[in-house]
Amino acid sequence: MIGKTVLITGAAKRVGQAIARELHEAGANVVVHYRVAAEAAMALVDAMNAARAGSALCLRADILERDAPSRLVDRAVAHFGRLDALVNNASSFFATPLGAIDETAWNDLVGSNFKAPLFLTQAAAPHLRKTRGAVVNITDIHAERPLAGYLLYCAAKAGLLGLTRALAVELAPDVRVNAVAPGPIQWPDDDAFDEPARARIIGHTLLKRAGSPWDVARAVRFLFNDAPYVTGQVINVDGGRTAHL
Repeated sequence: MIGKTVLITGAAKRVGQAIARELHEAGANVVVHYRVAAEAAMALVDAMNAARAGSALCLRADILERDAPSRLVDRAVAHFGRLDALVNNASSFFATPLGAIDETAWNDLVGSNFKAPLFLTQAAAPHLRKTRGAVVNITDIHAERPLAGYLLYCAAKAGLLGLTRALAVELAPDVRVNAVAPGPIQWPDDDAFDEPARARIIGHTLLKRAGSPWDVARAVRFLFNDAPYVTGQVINVDGGRTAHL
């Protein structure tokens, strides 16, 4: 990816940071988007620029705001002069049991997991067409196999999975659009899953272990670097959990 530019949303921490590091290592110029994790985002960009001067840019945006997607894309292109890849990674995740769903949860979960990726891709599309670039959406195995208690999150990720395939149709043949769907990769920072729950989930994988953010990052790198004839597809990075869920 030497000389290419990739924009990654929610790239300051966790899976997003692993993706940013992996693609930077592959030679890409990386735009690190964040909303609140300023310190982590700036530390990441500083490390990348120390390794390769001028190769990383840090941009703050609330991608739920009306014009934020287009502003974010415009600033990325203005800085690096081109855009070759977009990773829609930023995501909210929390439980929404039926009967307790409200407009705030709707706006947050559907906004971050479905609406923002649509408008970011729409804003990026003209630039990606010029470079014959690609998009990778980070979905979830629960887009196809819902997780009890997380109705709205699962539905939003299902929408993103459908959007991935629809965008692949709309942007063909110039731009490829795929998805990576993680399974048990990195537990939430809160206490939503206690140790017995984690053990049950890991027990349902074929590999009997949790994955790493780097497993997701390497799948994203594969789709950008080594899969020129792949579009409209989803790769489950889940240790085989969906093989017998």
